[in-house]
Amino acid sequence: MSKTRLRWLALTLAAVIVAAGVLIWVNSGSDGPTIATENRLVSSGDAQLDTTLYLPEQTPAPAVLVAHGFGGSKESVDADARELAQRGFVALAWTARGFGRSTGQIALNAPDAEVADVSRLIDELAKRPEVQKDGDDPKVGITGGSYGGAISLLAAGYDKRIDALAPVITYNDLGQALIPNSATTSGQLAGTPSANAFAAQGVFKRSWAGVFFAAGMGGAGFANPSVDASEPGSDDNSNQLAAQDPAAAAAGGAQGAPPPGGRGAAQPNGPCGRFTPRVCAAYTELATTGKASKATVDLLRSVSPVSVTGRITQPTMIVQGEQDTLFGLDQSDATARQIAAAGGKVKMVWYAGGHDGGKPGPSLRAKIADWFDFHLRGRGADPGTSFEYAVQGAIRAQGAPSVRTMTAAGYPGLGGRSATERRPITLAGPQQTIVNPPGGNPGSITSMPGLGSVVAGSARLASRLAVDIPGQVARWRSEPLTSQLLVSGSSTVRIRVEAAPGAPVPADGVVLFAKLYDVAGDGTRTLPASAVSPLRVTQLPADVTVTLPGIVRPIEADHRIEVAVTTTDQAYAVPAQPAAVTVSLTDTALQVPVVPGTRSTQTPPMFALIGIGVVIGLVIVVAIVAAIRRRRADDVDPDLTGVPLVIDNLAKEYPGGLKAVDGLSFRVEKGQVLGLLGPNGAGKTTSLRMLMGLIQPTEGSIRVFGHKVHAGAPVLSRIGSFVEGSGFLPHLSGEANLRLYWAATGRPLEHAHFDEAIEIAGLGHAVRRRVKTYSQGMRQRLAIAQAMLGFPDMLVLDEPTNGLDPPQIHQMREVLKRYAATGRTVLVSSHLLAEVEQACTHVVVMHRGKLVAAGEVADIAAVGGEATFRVDQPDQAASVLGELAGVTGVEVDGKQVHANLDGTPRSKALGALVAAGVAVEQAGPRRRLEDAFLELVGENKA
Repeated sequence: MSKTRLRWLALTLAAVIVAAGVLIWVNSGSDGPTIATENRLVSSGDAQLDTTLYLPEQTPAPAVLVAHGFGGSKESVDADARELAQRGFVALAWTARGFGRSTGQIALNAPDAEVADVSRLIDELAKRPEVQKDGDDPKVGITGGSYGGAISLLAAGYDKRIDALAPVITYNDLGQALIPNSATTSGQLAGTPSANAFAAQGVFKRSWAGVFFAAGMGGAGFANPSVDASEPGSDDNSNQLAAQDPAAAAAGGAQGAPPPGGRGAAQPNGPCGRFTPRVCAAYTELATTGKASKATVDLLRSVSPVSVTGRITQPTMIVQGEQDTLFGLDQSDATARQIAAAGGKVKMVWYAGGHDGGKPGPSLRAKIADWFDFHLRGRGADPGTSFEYAVQGAIRAQGAPSVRTMTAAGYPGLGGRSATERRPITLAGPQQTIVNPPGGNPGSITSMPGLGSVVAGSARLASRLAVDIPGQVARWRSEPLTSQLLVSGSSTVRIRVEAAPGAPVPADGVVLFAKLYDVAGDGTRTLPASAVSPLRVTQLPADVTVTLPGIVRPIEADHRIEVAVTTTDQAYAVPAQPAAVTVSLTDTALQVPVVPGTRSTQTPPMFALIGIGVVIGLVIVVAIVAAIRRRRADDVDPDLTGVPLVIDNLAKEYPGGLKAVDGLSFRVEKGQVLGLLGPNGAGKTTSLRMLMGLIQPTEGSIRVFGHKVHAGAPVLSRIGSFVEGSGFLPHLSGEANLRLYWAATGRPLEHAHFDEAIEIAGLGHAVRRRVKTYSQGMRQRLAIAQAMLGFPDMLVLDEPTNGLDPPQIHQMREVLKRYAATGRTVLVSSHLLAEVEQACTHVVVMHRGKLVAAGEVADIAAVGGEATFRVDQPDQAASVLGELAGVTGVEVDGKQVHANLDGTPRSKALGALVAAGVAVEQAGPRRRLEDAFLELVGENKA
C-alpha cells in the first residue's frame, strides 16, 4: 500500500472517530442528576455542628452520613456526599466538633461527645420527609475515612438506627495503632490473614502522633489522602478529597480552622489547642515519656471501635489500605474478627492505597454505594461477604503500577471458614548482636507520615529507600524463590532475644523493629508499603512470635525474602539508654500468609465500551501515522535486553582516512565497573560519543539493553553520562544547576532522586553554594551527581578524575564505588592506570582505535607472567627462586618477593620454596596493571 493511500486511510479513520466522539458527547447529556443542598447548624450538647444536607432528585430515599478525616471538615467530603446523592441517597456531611466552623472540643470520638453528635444528626434525619423510614426509624447508613471511619463503627455500636456501614482506612484500637507491640510469648494468633499480637506496653508512633496532634491544634489534617489510589480503570480525579495543605489550613482554608472570629469557629485552648484537657494530658504523657499509663490506655480504648465491635451486627463493609503506615491491615483484621464474632455480616476489601497511597478510586467508591443500595433499599445483587485485595504488579504505565483485584469467597478465619494458609519459607543466618546507641540516634529510616498522599508515587519510592544502620540490624535470608509467592497479610517469625554478654537489661525492656524485605537478584531491597512492626520485650531472655507488617506483595521468582530486626526507627520513640542484645531464629521457618483467589472481571457499561472503542481507534490512527513517518524501526535484540552494553565491530572514520575507532567489540554485564583504558588518542572519547548517540559510527553497532543506539534513541534515557563536559551556570548553586538540567529533560520531578544523587556524590551542604565558588573536584562531583539523576541503569563517564589532586581522586573513586554498589553498571574512560586498577572490576584496553585486551582487571594485570610470594624469609626465597631455570627479575619488597616466572609453573616455584624451608603465606599473580598495559600497547621498552 502506498504512503498516499495510508494517509487517506488514517484521515478517514480519524474523521469517523471524531464523529463518534461528538455523538457520544451530544448523547451524554448533563453532568448528572441535579442535587439540592441545605446548610445549617445543628445543636448537640455543648457544640454547634456545621452540616450540609444533599438531596437527590427523587425522595424519599435512604440517608447516608458521610464523616470526614481528622483535621478535615464537611468540605473535605463534599465530592463524596454529592456522589452518593447522585446515586439517589440523601447524604449528610458535617464538620466534627472542634474542627472548621463547628464548636466544641475534640474528644477523639468519645461516646458522650462525637458519638452522641451522630445520634443527634440521626434525630434530625428522622424529622425529614425526604428520608425513607420504617415507621419512625429512618433508613440510615454511615461511611467515612480514618477518623470518620472510626466514628462510623462507634456510632453503629451505640445507635442501632444505623442499618449499614462502610468504614474506610480506620483503626480498631487507637492505643494499638499509636503504641503498637507486635510480639507475643504465647505464640498463639488468630487464623485470619493479618492478625497481630496486639500486646501491651508497645512503642510510641511518634511521627504520626505528632501530625495527629498538630491537626487538632488548628493545622491541616492528614486523614484524607489527596489522590485516588490506583485501580483498574481508575482515571477519574473529579471526586478526590481536597488536598491537605497545612499552609492553606492555617490561613483558614477548607481543611483547617476558619478565619479568626469566624461565626461558630472553635477556638484554640492554650497548649491543648482544640483538644479536651483529658486528651491533651494523654498526648503530653506519650510525647514526653514515650510510654502510656493505664489511664491513657483506658482512654484510647474507650474512644476506639474495639470498645463496641462486640455489639455491631449491622452489615459492615470494611475498606482498608495496603499503603498505610498509620492504620495497617492488622487494624481491619481485628475489626472484622470482632464483628463476625458478634454475628455481623462482614465484607473485607484491601485496596492499593491508604494514608500513604491515596483514597479509594471511583470503582471502589461505586462498590461502597452498591453496598448501601442493597442493604438500605434492597436494590442490586447481594455484595456478599467476599474478600477482595489488590495486587500491584511490576508493569507500570505512565508511572503508575498495574493493579489487579483478587477475590476469595470470604475472609479466611471468619464465620467458620478455614484458617489462613501459611507457607513456610526457610530463613538462614546466625545469632547476631545489635546495639541501640545512646539516644537512639542515628536511627533507621522506614517511613515518613503521609508521604504518598503528598506526592503521587513517592510512597513506592520510599519503600526502596529504607535505611538500616550497620551495627543496629540483624538479617536472615531465604534462598531464591523458585516461583512467585503472593504474600497476603502478616507473616510471622519466631526469634529469641537476650541481653548481649556484659550488657545491662534496660528497665523498660528492649525495643526492636521487625521488617520483611523483598530482595531482587541484584541485591536491591524493597520494604513493601514502608511497613515495620515495633515490639517491646520486657523480660530477657525471651522467645517471641513476631507478627510482621500486613502487606500484599508478589515476590517474584529468583527474589529472596529477608527478615530484618533493628534497634531504631526514626518514626518511633526509642529508648534513650544504650543497650546491646543478641537475636537469633528459634524457628527457621518464616510463616507466610497466602490467600488463594480468582482475578475479578467486570463488564463495563455500553457507554464505557464506546469510549474504549474511541480510545482504541485513536491509538490505531496514531500508530498508522507513526508507521508512515517512522524511518527507522526500533531495532531490538530480545536476547540482549538484560545486557547493559554490547559493542560489535564498531568503527569511526573521519575525512582523510583517519580511523579513530577500528573494529572495536566488547560487552559489559550488569554490576560491572568497567574501565575503558588507553593512551591519549586511543579512541576512547570517540567510542563514548558514539555510545551516547552524539556521532554516528561508520560501521558496526552499539546495543544498550538490546536496543540499537542512534541519535535520540529512547533507550539513551537509561544512561547517565559525563562525556562532553558539564557546562554548569556559575552564578547558580549546584542544586539549582541540577534542577535546571532535570527540568530540561522533561521527565517527572519525582523521578529525579536529587537527594540520593547528591548524597552518593558526597556534595553535602556545598550543593547550596554557587558553582563559581567550587574547586575542580567539587565541579567533578557535581557532574557525577548530574549524571546520576534519575538513577540511570548505566553510568558513562569520560575522564572523571581529570584535574583532581590525589585526595580528590580517592574521593571520586569512592563516589563511583558507592554508585556501583546500588546494583547498576558503571563505564569509566581513563588513561590513569592506577585509578582503573583500584576502581574497576573489568577493563577494556584500546590502542590506536583497536581493542588489544578485555577481561577482569586481575587477569589483564597478570598477562606478563609475574608472580608474588608473601614469605617469612624473603632473602632465602629470592635465592631459591633465582636458581630456578627460566625465572628472572627476582625482587624483594618487604615480606613479598616478586619474580617473572616466564612460563615456569607457579606450583613448581611454590614447591621449591617449601622444600627449602621457606614458609609461604600467600602466592598469586603480580597485579601490576601498568606493566601489563605498557606491554599490551607495545610501549614497554624494558
